[in-house]
Amino acid sequence: MRPPVAVAVPALASNVRPVRIASFNINGIKARLPRLLEWLEETRPAVACLQEIKSQDANFPADEFEKIGYKAIWHGQKSFNGVAILVDGQEPIEVQRGLPGDPEDDHARYIEADIGDLRVVNIYLPNGNPQPGPKFDYKLAWMARLRTRMAELYASERPTIVVGDFNVIPENKDVWSVKAMENDALMQPESRDAYARLLHDGWTDALDTLNPQGGIWTFWDYQAGAWQRDHGFRIDHMLLSPECADRLLSAGVDKEYRGREKASDHAPVWVELA
Repeated sequence: MRPPVAVAVPALASNVRPVRIASFNINGIKARLPRLLEWLEETRPAVACLQEIKSQDANFPADEFEKIGYKAIWHGQKSFNGVAILVDGQEPIEVQRGLPGDPEDDHARYIEADIGDLRVVNIYLPNGNPQPGPKFDYKLAWMARLRTRMAELYASERPTIVVGDFNVIPENKDVWSVKAMENDALMQPESRDAYARLLHDGWTDALDTLNPQGGIWTFWDYQAGAWQRDHGFRIDHMLLSPECADRLLSAGVDKEYRGREKASDHAPVWVELA
């Protein structure tokens, strides 16, 4: 299997302190809590964005994160979906809960917060399978609403990072087998086009920018020995506004955490900003 992925620029000046922002689809916070706490303590990101917490608000284990120094905000939902933002040593200031644009959409897939001068947006984009059908239509409509919100954030000129499980494989280089995934909603032309529009609007895909050759996976299915055979793909992304892209130092995947006992089917991804 490939070694852990991390690409960096030359060393910083001694007076510049990098900030690590990470994203992790935890696939059930109750089931993965020991692994999650382990990862937080071992890697210590300044900001950790979680997806698929699968927890109602009242059951979110905020006290467990407090014990190791993290403050949290979260947007939960019973049994599926759910997003959270954890910050090391300070309170995130919630800005937006739920993606604007559809008052009928009650899925817990979006949360936005200010952390110092940085705006952090954490998303869990709809999967869209099976396609075609209403779930795929919902995915595309959600992506259109996301683009509208991201355009507003872009226009503000505030340093902004939009992270999470986008459920989009952007290009063929981002999947172990094009043929195996060709009918999946994650790889349909409409999904890819919607993602490409975000980049054309001026957002920087941090992992792709520093790994232009591709071959970087963030997800391995539990079935068919996908992890053991390294049959994965890249669907967890970190998009930077120009103000953040100017501060990009490195980006990577904490791949080895996917191989631990009772792991999520995703690995954490991260960027470091000056």
